[in-house]
Amino acid sequence: MKLQDVKMLMDLQSLQGLTDSQNPAGQPDGNLFQEMLHAAIGQEGGNAISQKLGGLVDMLADKNILGNLLESSSAGPPPLSVSPALPPAPLSLGKETPAEFKELIEKAASLYHLPAKLIKSVIQHESNFNPDAMSGAGASGLMQLMPSTARGLGVKNLLDPHENVMAGSKYLRQMLDRYNENIELALAAYNAGPGNVDKYGGIPPFKETRNHVKKVMDTYHS
Repeated sequence: MKLQDVKMLMDLQSLQGLTDSQNPAGQPDGNLFQEMLHAAIGQEGGNAISQKLGGLVDMLADKNILGNLLESSSAGPPPLSVSPALPPAPLSLGKETPAEFKELIEKAASLYHLPAKLIKSVIQHESNFNPDAMSGAGASGLMQLMPSTARGLGVKNLLDPHENVMAGSKYLRQMLDRYNENIELALAAYNAGPGNVDKYGGIPPFKETRNHVKKVMDTYHS
């Protein structure tokens, strides 16, 4: 790796909104970063900068250096502002939901004025109800929280189901408050960071984020 390659990556990382692009939901690969890199450059292929950095990005993703860089540069979540504007929907968790988590999800839904099925849908697509799930980027637990996000939410043990679901639900409520109860925007912010939602004025043009929002919404409305 050449010194100028590293400097070029650092310069791109410092672009506005990039530090907000960490994935609180902790997707396990580097696709989201690569999409943001191409969006910042302005072209997805033939551009000399993109060609030069392609291999470097893959290497950073493989060695988990990228997750550490994004985590270290991320800001904490915005202050909590609980609003009852979105009333809890009837508990409808489905047979696929482990019985041990139903009461926990219902409690979080009541506390943060969220539909229980929305929390369930997020958990299903984040970890498939595995409390020990860990992504390559460092996200952990049922709702796949990044360590920096979890610290801002007061979490001491990311792998504790109660702490993880309560914190993830709290963060989801914050995003709903921030985006006037727009569930799709809240999910996009949960996945790609609120900085990117603000930057693009809606769901960011990242394939992974758009797919994630669609999957969760499809499950939520099923």
